[in-house]
Amino acid sequence: MKKVLKILMLLIMLGVMSIGSYFVKQGYDIYKVAIEEMSIEEKVTDIKAKENYATYEELPQNYINAVIAVEDKRFWKHDGVDLISISRAILIDIKEMSFEEGGSTITQQLAKNVYFTQEKKITRKIAEVFMAIEIEKQLSKEEIFELYVNTSYFGDGYYCVKDASEGYFDKLPGEMDLYECTLLAGIPNAPSVYAPTKNPELARQRQGQVVRKMIKQGYLSEEEAGKVILVNE
Repeated sequence: MKKVLKILMLLIMLGVMSIGSYFVKQGYDIYKVAIEEMSIEEKVTDIKAKENYATYEELPQNYINAVIAVEDKRFWKHDGVDLISISRAILIDIKEMSFEEGGSTITQQLAKNVYFTQEKKITRKIAEVFMAIEIEKQLSKEEIFELYVNTSYFGDGYYCVKDASEGYFDKLPGEMDLYECTLLAGIPNAPSVYAPTKNPELARQRQGQVVRKMIKQGYLSEEEAGKVILVNE
């Protein structure tokens, strides 16, 4: 009986490895086709040519910190893929029997924004990983962050950080205060839900999540966070 169980377990493991290899190969092929159609260098040139493109230097430090805190806390340390976040996301997906938790880094989200669809497919996710690793090889962290906020959707028809700051606050990105930085940082996660013009209360709740993560990661003191909460109220 034990011998049969061992054989069965071995067959299951081989089956899982075979399926995994299939998906990795499919994802890699999607990545190769995408990068052959347009190189990262060409993509970057196209994005930077946009009229309302905002450079990293034009962004407030509070906004940069807020985005990193809520989207990718290990952004400065990883090489495009955060294995800790992905492992956690996989465990949650298995538990919930869904494919909702992405564990995506800012670099992966940039890859998705400029090369792939928002469709939640395993093969697309794998292609995104290959692309993120290649992006990290070619670009600096500052440039990756800059490109990410210039290709993200902020709701209300705003497809970059400058459009969003001007549209929501009538300010250039560099003029945003802490309240505005933390509010804006939370929107791209679900623009149709968190756009302040659509759901003010949900936008404030999301902003609260951003602020709490900034405190936890040492970007804000309790006193500074209190000022944001007071404005919120």
